Amino acid sequence: MAIARRNRMWDPVGELDRVRREIEQVFDPPSRGTFSDGLFEREFSPALDVVEKENEFLVSVDLPGVDKKDLSITVADTVRTLKGEKHTASEARDAKVYRKETWDGTFERTLSLPQGVDTTRIEAKMLDGVLQVLLPKREEVKPRQIAVKVS
Repeated sequence: MAIARRNRMWDPVGELDRVRREIEQVFDPPSRGTFSDGLFEREFSPALDVVEKENEFLVSVDLPGVDKKDLSITVADTVRTLKGEKHTASEARDAKVYRKETWDGTFERTLSLPQGVDTTRIEAKMLDGVLQVLLPKREEVKPRQIAVKVS
């Protein structure tokens, strides 16, 4: 058995980059050939933030390219469900795609509501690709200041 001498040191960053490239070749839709429509179908789940303010909770959901007419928000008990769909532009559907990193299709995201939300006053608006859902707190849940009396 011959022993090969290596003149370079082990490069962990280079090794990670090589592994990343190999993974991209396996999972990248254009390189999967006939398997691009099912074997490793990616599921989309939009990123969201939930922020508590004094009188409400604010849920912000990143939905670039999603039209508000393709969104559905339902509230049942303490669960809020967001469903939607993003459509591919018609000119892109008929073209040969060399690389596709954007997402299209349907999604569903379920979120447990924080305690104390007034579900009758929930509001939603879409601004610059971000869905903002305002969850007002019920009156009895809002913090209140209590004065201390001196006797």
